[in-house]
Amino acid sequence: MIIQERKANIMLIDDTPGNLRLLENVLSQRGLDVRPFTSGKMAIKAAENERPDLVLLDIMMPEMDGFEVCRQLKENEQLKDIPVIFISAMSETLDKIKAFSSGGVDYVTKPFQLEEVTARVETHLKLRQIQVELNQKTQKLQQTVNELKLTQKQLIQSEKMASLGVLTAGIAHEINNPVNYI
Repeated sequence: MIIQERKANIMLIDDTPGNLRLLENVLSQRGLDVRPFTSGKMAIKAAENERPDLVLLDIMMPEMDGFEVCRQLKENEQLKDIPVIFISAMSETLDKIKAFSSGGVDYVTKPFQLEEVTARVETHLKLRQIQVELNQKTQKLQQTVNELKLTQKQLIQSEKMASLGVLTAGIAHEINNPVNYI
């Protein structure tokens, strides 16, 4: 079971209701929030409204195949980072290559073993969580670097002003000595 602050949101997209029910039951028992869809178009609209953490996607579907669904998800700026795992009966190497080139991160062939699917889902959720944390730390680090650069500029300016003050004092001293003598 994945230990997170909130339940991970998994989107299932498959035109076979039996597959949806089976995966929904298994993943729900693992503490995941599962949203099943029988249409790629409906799933894309739903993903735009409520961003999933991971997508399990069948390839062979009416209207829009899984490759096209994945491409559309990856073209959307808000959804492009969502990991997509293909689950399909298509087992040819070219199909797998096409799945990866359309943006998928993993591929499971049907008939699938439930333990394999859950292991891959949990692995990709952990990877995604680590990626999100890394991005947050990178942004924080970038902000710190920017603040340090600003502080450095201010320090350099202060040093210039201090040097100018010393130079001015020296010049004033040199002028005052002959004037005092006179």
